[in-house]
Amino acid sequence: MSFKAEGLHARNFKTWRTVIALMLREMATSYGRSPGGYLWAILEPVGGLAVMTIAFSMAFRSPALGNNFPLFYATGFLPFMMYMDVSNKISNSITFSRQLLFYPSVTYLDAIIARLLLNGLTQLLVFYMLMYGLLTIFDTGNILNYAAILNALGMALVLAFGVGVMNCFLLTRFPIWQRVWSIITRPLFIISTIFFILESIPQPFRDYLALNPLVHVVGEMRRGFYATYDATWVNPAFVYGVGLVLATLGLIFLARYHREILNR
Repeated sequence: MSFKAEGLHARNFKTWRTVIALMLREMATSYGRSPGGYLWAILEPVGGLAVMTIAFSMAFRSPALGNNFPLFYATGFLPFMMYMDVSNKISNSITFSRQLLFYPSVTYLDAIIARLLLNGLTQLLVFYMLMYGLLTIFDTGNILNYAAILNALGMALVLAFGVGVMNCFLLTRFPIWQRVWSIITRPLFIISTIFFILESIPQPFRDYLALNPLVHVVGEMRRGFYATYDATWVNPAFVYGVGLVLATLGLIFLARYHREILNR
């Protein structure tokens, strides 16, 4: 029994050592080679928020919630960006680490976990820094609901993980899926309620938009920043369910076909 426990402990240690090595490799290749490195992870959303704030503040007197344009758009744009960045990075896990996956000590699951941890932590840090900066600079006086904020972040990451794992299989198994997926997701930026709130949309289109899990993520995030916004329509179970189902199916398919994918 003790030998089994020791073997399991050694295998777990080996797995985490591999994951950390993959994270360090990605940090060096993705951020270490470009001028500014991690600074661009912050400047990119800052630039996006600045453009949206300038454009919409000229067209409207006030945002749909509160009276601060940067904060309103940040509560929609940052969770959306977190989902997009993490899901895209996970979906390219096998492609990014293909050469390393031929080593017996490195598995496709190690590559997926490494990208989830590194890019998830990066996006969480960017979210914290930008939100802290906005609340400090503008002194909006918002009463924060930390439980709702953390729930929204969890929803975004679980959904990103599920979509990323499923796409990790589909993109490597069926290369044409890259084009199909880009067409399907092109309207996401517009229909994820970044620029408006769901309540402003008339029926039956409101119910159609609610089928987009990102709408629930954004709604929950705004419930966390605006005390007067209850967003009773938000359904976390729906978002977590979609993410976990996609993750389960993706892992099942990868377990079945990963060797064929690597040997192509």
